[in-house]
Amino acid sequence: MIAAASFSGRTIAVFGLARTGLGAVKSLKAGGAHVIGWDDNALARDAGSEAGAEITPWREWSWDSIAALVLSPGVPLTHPRPHEVVLHAQGAKVPVIGDVELFAREIRPDAAAKGRAPVIAITGTNGKSTTTALVGHILQSCGLDAQVGGNIGKSVLELSPPAQKTIYVLEMSSFQIDLAPGLHPDVAILTNITPDHLDRHGSMENYAGIKQRLLAATPKDGQVFIGVDDAPSSAIFTALSSRAAPVAVNKVLGRGVFVVDGALYDAQNGRAAKIMELSEAPRLPGAHNGQNIAMAYAAARVFIKDARAIANAIASFPGLAHRMEQVGEIGPVRFINDSKATNADAAARALACYDDIFWIAGGKAKEGGITALADYFPRIRKAYLIGESAHAFSRTLDGQVLYDLSGTLDVALEKAAADAALSSARAPVVLLSPAAASYDQFRDFEARGDAFRNGVARLARTAAGARAAS
Repeated sequence: MIAAASFSGRTIAVFGLARTGLGAVKSLKAGGAHVIGWDDNALARDAGSEAGAEITPWREWSWDSIAALVLSPGVPLTHPRPHEVVLHAQGAKVPVIGDVELFAREIRPDAAAKGRAPVIAITGTNGKSTTTALVGHILQSCGLDAQVGGNIGKSVLELSPPAQKTIYVLEMSSFQIDLAPGLHPDVAILTNITPDHLDRHGSMENYAGIKQRLLAATPKDGQVFIGVDDAPSSAIFTALSSRAAPVAVNKVLGRGVFVVDGALYDAQNGRAAKIMELSEAPRLPGAHNGQNIAMAYAAARVFIKDARAIANAIASFPGLAHRMEQVGEIGPVRFINDSKATNADAAARALACYDDIFWIAGGKAKEGGITALADYFPRIRKAYLIGESAHAFSRTLDGQVLYDLSGTLDVALEKAAADAALSSARAPVVLLSPAAASYDQFRDFEARGDAFRNGVARLARTAAGARAAS
């Protein structure tokens, strides 16, 4: 754990006592702060109390004694309207920050000085989790102490304090960037931008602007890598081209890192050099993973001079949980957990990788639903729709794809598995790639993916028992 000593002896309020909030409470307490906290959930309040917070309803807080409000990234800061606790803080002129800001103040107390440990910050709409995990894997494989966290795995304050070879590799959501004005990463990466979380940011312009702010916060001697395959990201690259390098897929670049014809090339220092064939990394299938590989290579290359060592590490990457993760095989049927696909663009990346798909989709829909996935409908044998968006998704599929209004994940999995087993497809795939958020039925996408994995394990045991009995 990283102790947040920057508020030692002062009172800090923490609103939202889930993963990041609990990490902030423990870190602030270890750093000598007096912590008050609140969460609307009773179990979360109990956890906050155990972590050391004085649990007090936020409306009873004495704002004139509070030095800062640490806000959960899940709580609205600006749109559709600020949460009331934010309005109270602003009225009292109390700074509203997040756990990443606490981290930034400890790792780099003086924003103008070089950090005590390098920070790689990775953001974007899609691909950032895989890219973050892959960067961490590369650095660790090459003997560095890569501490991976943020919007993936551990919260930033739960990571280990900096040691001699420590490099922090952080996945950064737009919500976290909004609450971390003091983060100045040594390396910043933007994977791509497509419409997402617009209810929380108000417009694409605001959403893209938050991503750009993180990149612009790198010090002058820092490194910025930007995917230029989509228009919003390309526009950001144009604005920051004097300090950024481009990354592209299916496009040869005069400088930067790119993927063409299934191979990774590095053209950062003049003539393009072929680094590896993407087929060497079997756990990173699909064109979208070409971008993830290129981004991760670019970030790792800042710290590792041996390009072949980086390529070998990429080839050994085991894959990311809940992202195109094969969790079982029953007869000819493969089961793929892509629970992290919480919007249509992310689901498209999985749908593009398979034929004869028995697709489990649905949840809390994002703007636009699944209309953008029409090009992939011919790959889908049947869809099994769950959650709040089931009826809306069915209207999009009507007349184009067979579908079943399954309602819940367990029902959808049983039906999809049975239909796939009885199908004439040579290599049927039951694919959980929801194209929607999980919050209507699950705590988060991890819980949804775990439920799918556990369900597949139950089906496998049942199938094995039936074979033994026969």
